[in-house]
Amino acid sequence: MFGSHSQQESKIDADGLVGNKYNQNLWVYTADCMPIFFADKRTRNVAALHCGRKGLEKKIIKNLVKIFDDFGTSKDDLLVAIGPAISKEHYLLDKMTLNEFYKKAENRNITINLTKTEKDLCFSDSNHFKEQNLNQLDLKRSAYRQLLNENIPNTNIDISNLCTYKLKNEFNSYRRSKTISRQWNFICS
Repeated sequence: MFGSHSQQESKIDADGLVGNKYNQNLWVYTADCMPIFFADKRTRNVAALHCGRKGLEKKIIKNLVKIFDDFGTSKDDLLVAIGPAISKEHYLLDKMTLNEFYKKAENRNITINLTKTEKDLCFSDSNHFKEQNLNQLDLKRSAYRQLLNENIPNTNIDISNLCTYKLKNEFNSYRRSKTISRQWNFICS
């Protein structure tokens, strides 16, 4: 769901906000999900997304790019930044959830069925993960693929390599500590 047309000092519950006024700030808070920011460098329209696995499955990026298309934004003018989020090394899912993700988010019918050797390669230093039969999901890479599928030039996309799970002193992580604390992320037009 997207929020727009909000009044000053009003609160909107949404996973995305779009701003089409100058000097407007859009804020989202995240823990392990990605903050994704969009800016039209010509019109200065901006957007902020809170995007995780479910947002990718629901094609939130595609929906947002459609809004910019409706504004008349050229894909060459659209700049995108993906902020700190959980890394694939720390975002582990069972096979069924991962298979469902690939079907919905990437329109790929693949079956995750790793052999023992492949599991050893993926999790060579993590016997705990092998025992639980968990697999890594790279949210940032999936978001990047969706952006490329929307014809956003790769030179217009910047992706943070910071992991909210790993960097305990810098970021809050629900998956690491079940905290309700979050980081605030914002973009200004």
